[in-house]
Amino acid sequence: MSGYKTLHKYGVDECIIEKSTFIGYAKPIKSEEEAIEFINEIKKKHKDATHNVWAYTVGENMNIQRYSDDGEPQGTAGIPTLEVIKKEDLRDVVVVVTRYFGGIKLGAGGLVRAYTKGAKIGISAGIVIEKIKYTDVKIKIEYNQLGKIQNEIMSLGFTVKDTIYGEDVEIIVYSKVEDVESLKSRIIDITSATADISIGDEYYLSEKEGQLIL
Repeated sequence: MSGYKTLHKYGVDECIIEKSTFIGYAKPIKSEEEAIEFINEIKKKHKDATHNVWAYTVGENMNIQRYSDDGEPQGTAGIPTLEVIKKEDLRDVVVVVTRYFGGIKLGAGGLVRAYTKGAKIGISAGIVIEKIKYTDVKIKIEYNQLGKIQNEIMSLGFTVKDTIYGEDVEIIVYSKVEDVESLKSRIIDITSATADISIGDEYYLSEKEGQLIL
């Protein structure tokens, strides 16, 4: 997989629906154990709540999916919460929606809408991002080529990770894996093939609306 959507950070928000308070929590996680730990943390924090409904997905292919209605009528809470995660196409995310009952029953349809909203506001607070495969492109050049290469990297829209000054200059550039060959070709062209270019390991970085988040 070249990329997937997840959350940038822990998020929390709340809303009141028919006098019941719904608190949506969302968090990026790396394993099922982390998801369970977070759920238990929220349950402990809100042990006096009427319900602590939860759902999570783990894995780049959503191969682990779990949910709980936590005492709400079957199908009115956990599944709607999980569906919000799936409709957003999020991976490695846990959501807990805490409810403090306000005295007015919502009915099955009302509960589905309320838990859907609780999940959505928690996820929005966590900020949906894309994880894209990147690599380091290391460009070693002579000092007299530095200005030209820096300008070219900037004009092409790449971000410099580091610049190492030694006997030569090494510029390390963040590059999407799919853009590596075009960057290499351009650098080879403008340095008349005198640049020493090497490629690092692949890893995921976060993007929001096409902008790199570091």
